[in-house]
Amino acid sequence: SSRSIGKRRALLKALRKVKGAYSLLLLTNNELIGARDPQGFRPLVLGKLGESFLFASETCAFDLLGAKYIREVRPGEMVVIDKKGIKSYLLPSSRVSQCIFEHIYFARPDSLVFGESVHKVREKLGKRLAQEHPCKADLVIPVPDSGVSAALGYASESKIPFAMGLTRNHYIGRTFIEPLQSFRDMEVKIKLNPIRDVLKGKRIVLIDDSIVRGTTSKKIIRLLREGGAREVHFRISSPPIKFPCFFGIDTPVQRELIASSYSVEEIRERIGANTLGYLSLEGLLSCVKNPDSYCTACFNGDYPLKVSPQTKYIFEAK
Repeated sequence: SSRSIGKRRALLKALRKVKGAYSLLLLTNNELIGARDPQGFRPLVLGKLGESFLFASETCAFDLLGAKYIREVRPGEMVVIDKKGIKSYLLPSSRVSQCIFEHIYFARPDSLVFGESVHKVREKLGKRLAQEHPCKADLVIPVPDSGVSAALGYASESKIPFAMGLTRNHYIGRTFIEPLQSFRDMEVKIKLNPIRDVLKGKRIVLIDDSIVRGTTSKKIIRLLREGGAREVHFRISSPPIKFPCFFGIDTPVQRELIASSYSVEEIRERIGANTLGYLSLEGLLSCVKNPDSYCTACFNGDYPLKVSPQTKYIFEAK
């Protein structure tokens, strides 16, 4: 109807003015609309279940429902679904800047994100990490669950056996997002527990996806030593995080990011590892297709949109 067309035009006009990261869904009486920002920061995918269409952030949601994955919603695309079928509208996009952290940490390993298997990308990160930072050790152990795929890649490339040396309580959330340090400290103890028979007397390569503040890493390394590990060599499947994110990830202010204030050697000393190695930015980008289409601002400060630090906590301001 002309009324629906008018609504679509109004929405497109509004979206042209909105700056930032979003995957947007609207449901009216007769339409389902999905839209993704022109930079494509966040993933959005389209699926079908019987005669119904679905949108989701990740393809694993379709697997759980028994739905069929159709395609990714393109950066700057607005998809309108009604009784007549699907229509697509495109906003102008100058620079696609998909969030590389989706592949490193946020997305589930059983999802396709930005057209690639998250598990396979993380395995590649682990293999490249083993090439850049080899280590003499007895076991490769992941920080569960986010470090598992990268640890499998590291173990495969280094020919060091993979083992689970930490068990995880899956009812605890993401510790780095917790606002208070006391909560984060308590959650590490509740969330992870060492498997002593695996660790006793062993030289460990510990694999994790990132270090944010460093407090969680320090606790985990202490847990491994208390569990009997003789040496703990820490390997990170991403570069040092030096800059805050303004596009949807609740990373801390810059002064709280340990890599913004300390060198790799200083971080190693602070967290208590025998050695510490980060994946290079070049190495990270070599593991994804279309490396120029990713935002890497948290590593190099190259923000794809102009940002103001004051806007990060605008809703918390009184």
